[in-house]
Amino acid sequence: MAKESKGLTSEQKKLLQNIGQQFQKGKNEKNGFKKIIIFGTVLILAAILGYSLLNSQQTAVTGDKIAVHYIDIGQGDSILITSGDVNMLIDCGEKSESAKLINYLNNCGIQRLDYVIGTHPHSDHMGGMSEIVKTFDIGECIIPELHSSDIPNTVYYEKFLDAIAEKNVKLSYAELGRNINIGSSVGTIIAPHSPDYGNLNNYSVGLFLKHGNNSFIFTGDAEKQAEKEMIDAGVMLDADVYKVGHHGSDTSSSPEFLEAVSPEYAVISCGAGNSYGHPKDITMENLSKYTDKIYRTDLQGTIIFESDGNDYVIKTERN
Repeated sequence: MAKESKGLTSEQKKLLQNIGQQFQKGKNEKNGFKKIIIFGTVLILAAILGYSLLNSQQTAVTGDKIAVHYIDIGQGDSILITSGDVNMLIDCGEKSESAKLINYLNNCGIQRLDYVIGTHPHSDHMGGMSEIVKTFDIGECIIPELHSSDIPNTVYYEKFLDAIAEKNVKLSYAELGRNINIGSSVGTIIAPHSPDYGNLNNYSVGLFLKHGNNSFIFTGDAEKQAEKEMIDAGVMLDADVYKVGHHGSDTSSSPEFLEAVSPEYAVISCGAGNSYGHPKDITMENLSKYTDKIYRTDLQGTIIFESDGNDYVIKTERN
């Protein structure tokens, strides 16, 4: 990433002025020995200035952090992204996990969620969304636009829509290619690509998140059809951290998709001893071709990736 210059500090300006004065003095100096001393001084001052500038630029990058929380809510998904004073929540899991999730967000000091993404209307992703809308100040809620034949007639989805209307929360359909600023990070919507799937998983809203030199990808429960559409469309997929699709199911994370993502880290959100057998052995085998740094909420609890734009600090609830 090209480092952004924040301008010279007053100390750096004085140092630069001193270099200029010493250089001019050296040009006017007749004594050769004095010239050597003066030009040596110029070189030292220039080195100090260079270090000072580099240090200030490094601070600009490392001082601006993002945290991605893969929250352990059993067999479901919920991801909190925080950068500066901007917060995003992707999914919220089952309604039965609402109290646990709300408590976690409260402990993180969250009062406002600037963006809430409901990747797709399955209960393990949006079952408790009405409780989230009722509890927090919400800036905007983003969901996929469903074909009329695919709109679910479920209590939890109707309660979500009722809560949105009651609090007059802005509700938007996921717009392919839309950029969302999260602090100094940028999230880009990379899916869905079709207006009619007949499969709610493939409507999943996909997000590619870029923070300096670091990157994350989230694809909900998108299955192989939707993954192929992302590949064919040429959207950005190559990411450091891959939130493994569909809880590690063999319906997602195709070999072609994993090749496009080429993750350095993988995070699987699934429940301990779940009845689906997630993550599937074939998924783990395919992931192992790219990374051995695989984190699982069923084993390690909540997992947090902190990024300064260059490096990661990874924290787990359990070792």
